[in-house]
Amino acid sequence: MLKVLIVDDEYLARLELTRLLSKYVDIEIVGEAEDGHQALELLKKTSVDLAFVDIQMPEMDGLEFAKQAESQQFQLVFCTAFSEHAVDAFELNAFDYIVKPIMPERLEAVLNKVRLIQETHDETEQDDIQCLPDNHGLLLKFGSDYKIVRINEICRFESLGNHVAVYSDSGKSYLHISLSKVEKKLDPAVFFKASRSDIVRVDQIDKIEEGMASGSLQVHMNNGQEIDVSRRQVQLLRKIFSIDSF
Repeated sequence: MLKVLIVDDEYLARLELTRLLSKYVDIEIVGEAEDGHQALELLKKTSVDLAFVDIQMPEMDGLEFAKQAESQQFQLVFCTAFSEHAVDAFELNAFDYIVKPIMPERLEAVLNKVRLIQETHDETEQDDIQCLPDNHGLLLKFGSDYKIVRINEICRFESLGNHVAVYSDSGKSYLHISLSKVEKKLDPAVFFKASRSDIVRVDQIDKIEEGMASGSLQVHMNNGQEIDVSRRQVQLLRKIFSIDSF
């Protein structure tokens, strides 16, 4: 969810922006303020991802609010009827600038830019995650039941569109995640990426044979599954099972 703060001295302007934002299921309006002072007080009580701020307001205007809130970690978008303030806004590192009346398509473009930045930030955080230990449990659904499956019970991850199929001693289940994100959390000494669509547990490989495609291999798992190894991964697989790997 994107947590949004609306700062505008005009009630109708706040109402209209709230209406425009209400159609987005990933938007949560966490507060409204009539001036910069009120907005700063709200920031002390709640976290914000995105703030829509009017420029001309009594007490403390939007530009002064931006200066005092510059240490806060959120994206600031100025919303004003006066385009001549654009230069001042961007000098304060504003994320974007919308001229009133706010057009739905212009608002959506801003939201999409914020979402893209948030997704990039989330992926960067994922890069810092340590490999999951073998005894780490995943809550997986099998039919109408849920069960905790340990990493050491999983023999294969298979990419299926926006999902990943998980094969374990308990059967087959699914995760709503990309295979690349799964790979980042797995120990490369334990799991081998056979291709773009498959990751297998090394100690569950029973035998290796030549694949159908020239230069490829096929691994046979202990559970009877047969998985193709892409040509670019063949050398890595050979290295894993070579005498040099001991």
